Amino acid sequence: MPLTRRQFGSTMLGTAFAGLAARAYADAPPMGRDEVPGFGDLVPDPNRLLDLPEGFSYKVISRLGNVMDDGMVVPGMADGMGCFDAGVDKVALVRNHELSHNQLRQGPFRAKPDESFKAYDSMTKKPGLPLPGGTTTMIYDMAKGKVTAEWLSLSGTVRNCSGGITPWGSWLTCEESNYLVEDGAGKNHGYVFEVPALQKGLADPVPLKEMGRFVREAVCVDPRTGIVYMTEDSGDSLFYRFIPKVKGKLAEGGTLQALALKGIPDTSNVGSAMVKLGEKYRAKWITLDNPESPDSDLRKRGAALGCTKFIRGEGIFWDDKAKNLYFTATSGGAAKYGQIFRYTPSKKEGGKGKQGYLELFLESADPATYNLGDNIAVMPNGHLMVCEDQYTPITNNHLRCVTPEGKTYRFARTRIQSEFCGACFSSDGSTMFVNLQIPTTTFAITGPWDRVVSS
Repeated sequence: MPLTRRQFGSTMLGTAFAGLAARAYADAPPMGRDEVPGFGDLVPDPNRLLDLPEGFSYKVISRLGNVMDDGMVVPGMADGMGCFDAGVDKVALVRNHELSHNQLRQGPFRAKPDESFKAYDSMTKKPGLPLPGGTTTMIYDMAKGKVTAEWLSLSGTVRNCSGGITPWGSWLTCEESNYLVEDGAGKNHGYVFEVPALQKGLADPVPLKEMGRFVREAVCVDPRTGIVYMTEDSGDSLFYRFIPKVKGKLAEGGTLQALALKGIPDTSNVGSAMVKLGEKYRAKWITLDNPESPDSDLRKRGAALGCTKFIRGEGIFWDDKAKNLYFTATSGGAAKYGQIFRYTPSKKEGGKGKQGYLELFLESADPATYNLGDNIAVMPNGHLMVCEDQYTPITNNHLRCVTPEGKTYRFARTRIQSEFCGACFSSDGSTMFVNLQIPTTTFAITGPWDRVVSS
């Protein structure tokens, strides 16, 4: 499997990446197991990064410390990512960086920016130095197999975990944070920000406040209605939707609501099977006031109104062919190995009349077949690609595929003690892009994707 290299941004960061070998797991037998045949057995990677099925290969296209076109360096803690068409054989990748306010050394700055630099918030103890979270954007030429441009595209935010693409060509990046002014921030955090995918340079850092402030994870958009569905990474999280006043113009405001299932206060299935696999539950949506939530209590207020709780809602993705969406509850289920839910909007979604329905699509009872799924994407063949996010003494995170029948098979295994994140596909289905979070490493993976077809 070829492993391409680009120049490191500094000796310090280059050394950090060179430490991959020190982070590599001790040789141990694979612990994963397939429920159904997939692409085949995983082939050990001589470069000790990714084990992939025969016929597939990867390129490292971006990594921690690369010097970008704007003079910044690629930050640490890569997470969610979106893929957009950018011309013939080219795509734009907008990538999150889940950096907290105190992780300045992993941030993008080699020097203090000038006063005209567009950042949402700055360090209060070091005035003028933006907070290290945000997004980076790269243009990747699939025909040439290389990045042709790379830049910082959002600055001054914190813990940009996941997000989602929009039908109008932007990336919605989410802060997984409740960092407040009273905690030492210059401004409150926990918002969604919109980043135009093809805009060179920094996006205007405008928080979309009416979409709510909470410990955010990911979003997806129903292109028919413009409704945005949102997850929250908490042990007692809610599942939200935002109905915009104007489709495609989220900054103009709208209504924030959370899901309620009649007679089901939570979906954990711990103690008793409250949510049955494959059963359809009609949705009720409850409007939440004061979405900026200065007391960081949005989910608690929603639960008091009857909203249903989920155990760590994380990845979410819209399936354009099936006209529904999937989202993960990373620690949900009786065994706490994770769940995947499917939500199908109704024809009257967001208006008067019956709303959509929710189904429990998968609940894992065995970590060998599915373990703590996080980011999620729909593959070109209609199956799901799920990024595992678990940390144990033996590195064992997989990219796990799920069939339409809810059966799993492995696609990749990492050799690094890091979570997979940000899986996304080019529109022609030829290339999958994915990140390892620690240290920031972005891969382009190609191969015989048509070897497994939807049943």
